[in-house]
This record gives sequence, structure tokens and C-alpha cells, in this order.
Amino acid sequence: MTLKQVLLGILTLLAIAILGGSLLSSITQPQIQNRLELYQTNLLLHTTEWQPEADADSSLVALQQGITGKDGVKTALEQYEETQEYTQTRFNQAQALSELTPTPEFNQIKNFLAEVSVKTGILQAETGEIQSALSTWETVIERNLNASATETAQVLVGIWSQPAKILPNAESVLNQNLEGWFRYQALSQLYQLQEREQALAALQIKEQEIARQALTKLLIVSAIPGIGLFLGTLLLLSLGVQWLLKRKDSILAQNSSIKWSVPWNWETILQVFLLGFFLVGQLVVPIVFSLVFQSFNLKPATFSPRSQAVYVLVTYLILMSGGLSVLYFSIQSFFPLPEGWFQFNGRKNWFFWGLGGYLTALPLVILVSLINQQIWDGQGGSNPILPIALENQDSWALLIFFITASVAAPVFEEILFRGFLLPSLTRYFPVWGAILLSSLIFAVAHLNISEVLPLTTLGIILGVVYTRSRNMLSSMLLHGLWNSGTLLSLYVLGSGTN
Repeated sequence: MTLKQVLLGILTLLAIAILGGSLLSSITQPQIQNRLELYQTNLLLHTTEWQPEADADSSLVALQQGITGKDGVKTALEQYEETQEYTQTRFNQAQALSELTPTPEFNQIKNFLAEVSVKTGILQAETGEIQSALSTWETVIERNLNASATETAQVLVGIWSQPAKILPNAESVLNQNLEGWFRYQALSQLYQLQEREQALAALQIKEQEIARQALTKLLIVSAIPGIGLFLGTLLLLSLGVQWLLKRKDSILAQNSSIKWSVPWNWETILQVFLLGFFLVGQLVVPIVFSLVFQSFNLKPATFSPRSQAVYVLVTYLILMSGGLSVLYFSIQSFFPLPEGWFQFNGRKNWFFWGLGGYLTALPLVILVSLINQQIWDGQGGSNPILPIALENQDSWALLIFFITASVAAPVFEEILFRGFLLPSLTRYFPVWGAILLSSLIFAVAHLNISEVLPLTTLGIILGVVYTRSRNMLSSMLLHGLWNSGTLLSLYVLGSGTN
């Protein structure tokens, strides 16, 4: 056994230990899905307030009725009560683990529970459950989980009690601590008690404008993906029928069994991923940035949204540069490479392969994600960029996030996982086996256990598109479209809290 093999073996064990530890630690981390559902519910609540004029577009009226149903507020209350119950369970678990030293995760859960409880009370009040609402807010006050939530609950108890007791700072507290539909309802109650008709009328006019915008946003996050889902299902069925009828002559069978000529062995494959992906991404870059931040007494958590976006982009570009450099120097001795490696051909049907792959990915990944949610029940972690993008409405920051997620990530990850890893594995496995294994590694590399199944599914589709088209541009387009769709949904949902 050579020294290189010994070092690769040690690095492999280290990588397995660290990556395995990251996956295990993500089990207790919350998914972003619960928060996304609440953001969509907040848009729905705005939509229930829209009162169309007589000459309003009939299609928009029908859309509103279809989206809100018979009682959108009651549906929202059920969603919030479920979230409150789930968060309370997680709070109790986290509290037991944080009795001596509260962890950042515990504080996040505590603040979220206080926020959800305050909003649940407002929904209860709007559905006529006044006593339940008062009880909910009094519990928030008694537990004092969060100063702003406690202050808000005190104001809400005052304006919904009989007789009402309006605190001197009621309006400023509601404006500062509530947002969206919840602020509208609380201020409406306050203005009615104060008999401020002009303020109430201005508030209602503003809410009508917001409600109309919310309807458009719901159309973007629901109807447009729904159209893609429908087209993707039709495309999947068409491809399946064609494969059954034509088999080897079908589109799906194109290049399906043709392997690459691989001039290197497993040592080079390990070298690229252990040095270029694991060592650079998991050890060198984090350690260097940690030392720099300590030297200048900087904390990324306190950065502005734009600074956070720049930090994420710079970090990723360094990881990308390191990974691609290791890849280049690892395979340089094998130049010129055999035919078929790292092809970027703009003349072939790369666009249709990428777009078709994206459409077929929608129903498959969504189906797997629904099953996955039942398995992990809201836990298992999420990409750390997603919550930042969801809560960030800075246009420049969002542009930087878009460059990171929809341009840099597809280029780097497709070159590494589809351009290098998948073809390299065909030296030891059939094409379908190489697709499966490379997809699993691709999913695990994202370090969130709840994302393994959905990302493996997406990786399989990316692998099928690449092996059939033999064009890096196809899988890069698919990957970019997928990440862009996710970011667009996050931006639209996040903007619905205003």
C-alpha cells in the first residue's frame, strides 16, 4: 500500500466521520417547510380581505374564491394551531436539553413559539373565539418567552377584553411587533375602539391594495408551478409510453448504456472529492474564515442581509475555485481526455433536455418531498441559505443569492458530480448504477438528512438528462431552473408579510 493510498484512507474515514456527524446533527434541526407553509397562509389571509369591485376581472374573483375556500381564516387558524402544538413539543424537548446553557437553537424555537402563539390568538379572535384568544395571549404573558411578544400580547388582551383597556403605547407596539394581516386586524380593532374612522378607512384602503397583490403572489407560487407540474406529468407519461413502445429507440434509451472511457482509477476519484470538495469545503474554508472573523471580531450572524449574501457568495466562489483546481490538477496528466468528457455543446438540443428535465423533475421531486415530510415530521434540517433568502427583501442581496444558487452552484456541482463523478463511476458500474450512486453522494453532500431523498431524486433526473444528452449545458440549465424556482418562491412568500 502506497503512502498516497494510506492518506486517502485516513481522509476517507475523517470525511465519513464529519459528514456523518453533520447528517446526524441535522436530525434535530427544523425544516424550512413549516415556515414556508405559514408564509403562504399569511398570503392567503390577505387574500380573504379582498373585496372586488363590480367591474373586477371575473377570473381573479374566481381565483380568490378557489384559493380561500369557504372560510380561509378558519383554515389558517387550523394551520397555526397545528404549528403551535408542534413547536410547543419541540420547545419542551429543547428546554430539557438546554436547562444549563440555552443553545441558539433553543432560543430560536422559543422566539418562534411566542410569535406563533400571538398570531394564533389573533386568528382565534377573528373567528369569534374571544375567550380562547385571551387565554392564548395570557399564556404568552405568563411564560414571557419573548419581550416583544409579551408586550404585544398585553396590548391585544387589552383591546379584545370586555371592557377594553387601551394601553398608551398600543398603536406603536402593534406597528412595531406585528406584520401583514395580523397587524391589519389588530389595528382595525384598536381604531374601532378609538372611533378613529379616518385611520380605519385609510387602513382598509391599504389592505385592499395589499390583498390584490397577495392574490397575484399566490398565483405565482401556486398556479405557475401547478402548470409546470401538469406539463411535467404529461411529459413523464409520454416518455414512459414511448419507452414501452420503442424501447431501445426511445428518447429515454438514448446513450443509456454507453459508458465513458475512464483513464483514471478510484484513487483519482477519491482524491478529487476528498481534497477538492471535503478538505477545502469542510475544513480549510471554514477554518480560514473562522480565524479571520476572530481576528477582526466579526460575527456573520450579525451581518446585514446584503453582507450575508456577499459572504455566502465569496465563500462559495472560494470553495468552487479550490474544488475545480483540485479537479484540474488531478486529471491533468491524462490530457487529452477521451472523447465525451466535459462537453459544452451549444448547438445540440441542450435547452430542450434541460427544460424537459426540469418539468419532469417537478412531479417526481414533489411526490418524494411529500412522502419525505411524513417521514421527518418537520425535522431534518434545511439549506441555511433558504431561511435567509425567505426573510430577506433586499433586492441586491437577492440578486447576489441568485448568482450563488442559480449560476455558481449549478456550474460547480454539475462539473463535479455529473461531469466528473458520474462518468468516472461507469468504470466500475453500469450507467444506471453510476447515476444512482452519484445522485446519493450529491444528496449527502448537502449535509441535511431530510433532503437526502428529494435531492437524490433530483440528482437521478440530472444524471439521466446528462447521460442522454451528453452535454453539460443541459444539466446545468435544469439545475439552474430548479434553484431559480425555489428562490422565486421564497422571495414571493417572504414579501407577503408586509
